[in-house]
Formats: sequence, C-alpha cells, structure tokens
Amino acid sequence: MFFDSIAYAMGAPAGGAEGGGGALMSFMPLILMFAIFYFLLIRPQQKKAKMHREFLASLKKGDYVLTGGGIYGRITETDGDVLSVEIGEGLTIKINRNFVSGPADIGEIKGKK
Repeated sequence: MFFDSIAYAMGAPAGGAEGGGGALMSFMPLILMFAIFYFLLIRPQQKKAKMHREFLASLKKGDYVLTGGGIYGRITETDGDVLSVEIGEGLTIKINRNFVSGPADIGEIKGKK
C-alpha cells in the first residue's frame, strides 16, 4: 500500500550510525570556546597575578607603594609579611604585604601632580 513505501523512505541512512568523526565534530564548538576563553581571559589573568606576586616578593625598604585602601606611602621597615609604611612625616602604619596594590608614583605622594 501507500504507507509501506513511506515507511521504507524514512528508514535509516545507508551508512548506518555516525562514525567517530561526527562525535568529535559535535564537541568542536565547546573545544573552540574553551580555547578562546583560555587565550583571551584565563592566560592574561594568570600572567598578571604572577607579576603581582613577584612585585610583592620584591618589596624592600624605601619603595613607594599604594595600598589596597588607597593610601600612598614609603616602606620604612619589612618584617616578613608585615610592612611599616610611612604615610606622612612621622606617621607610620603597619600593613600586611598582601594589601599592597602596586607601586606608587613619587609625584603623586608629594602632591606634584
């Protein structure tokens, strides 16, 4: 009858199920997105964090720094992770090394900018 020919026409393709290449091609968009995220987001962030760790390890007496709270100062003493930072004439605070955001421009500290 008429319906029998339709049933045969809608059968499986002659090649059978998809091969191994089809499975790889279905994951290709995911692999491509991960590669883009890695090179555009993850890798630069890791490099920046590494540079900051190296900066914190190299802090020494006399360096001008900017703290995480926005305080500019000059390191007067280091004792492990504790830094004594002079923020004014005769005014010294103690901070943890991890709260240093980065180097400070000397002109910003002396109010010349």
